[in-house]
Amino acid sequence: MTGFLAIALLVLLALFLFIVALAGIRVVRPHERGVVERLGRYQRTAVPGLTLIVPFIDSMRKVDMREQVVDVPPQEVITRDNVVVTVDAIVYFEATDPVKLTYNVADFYDAATKLAQTNLRNVIGEMELDQALTSRDVINAKLREVLDDATDKWGVRVVRVEIKRIDPPGDVTEAMHRQMKAERDKRAAILEAEGLRQARILEAEGQAEAVRRVADAERYKLEVEAQGQSNAITTVFTAIREANPDDRLIAIQYLEALKAVANGQATKLVIPYEASGVLGALSGIREIFQQDEPSA
Repeated sequence: MTGFLAIALLVLLALFLFIVALAGIRVVRPHERGVVERLGRYQRTAVPGLTLIVPFIDSMRKVDMREQVVDVPPQEVITRDNVVVTVDAIVYFEATDPVKLTYNVADFYDAATKLAQTNLRNVIGEMELDQALTSRDVINAKLREVLDDATDKWGVRVVRVEIKRIDPPGDVTEAMHRQMKAERDKRAAILEAEGLRQARILEAEGQAEAVRRVADAERYKLEVEAQGQSNAITTVFTAIREANPDDRLIAIQYLEALKAVANGQATKLVIPYEASGVLGALSGIREIFQQDEPSA
């Protein structure tokens, strides 16, 4: 009986020691860090892997070091030109110091949400509506800078801030739509007028180019004709000069000219007085023909 009790006590002692040893083993994953406390005081930071602590004396809190997201609820913000808009954002952060994140802030998510809402009002409150709607990158950059500075003592780095939406009131949205439509209509009218002006300019330039080319063609034609006439006159003059003409040749040419004049539609033929001198050479023509006839 005594031996059985001793064996039972040994088994219970071994089981107790196993439970105690098991309670002192902690596993830290790669994306985590462990903050180890001993009797309520910070002792060390456990790195990923197997970590041993003293059971019932030490305790460990695990801190997720991965990038986290805080969804800022929608809120109404008044712009500088007194327009109430509904804005919500998303804040992305990651822990840099697990000790600060554990001891310097009680509820980081709630604190980050309230801090983001407050600074969102301040940043957008300094802008007019049109500027706020078109400057999301500026708002994101300013808000990230402010939040990063404020959360540095919490052991957190704000990676980026994204504005999800900025919704003006319904009447302002309708007025903006009308304004955008008017702007589009104005740009369309300007583009249409510009296109018509360019078309007329191109048409006028085409007509001017056509006139210039026709004028160049006429000028070239006249120059070629004048050059041809000049060459013909030069050739005739040269031939006459080389032939050494006398009065009989001039008389023959004069008769041919009279023949051409007589073939016209005129009913009267006027011979100039100076032609009488030329006609005196007609007797010489008869002599030419007589010289050309063979003797009988």
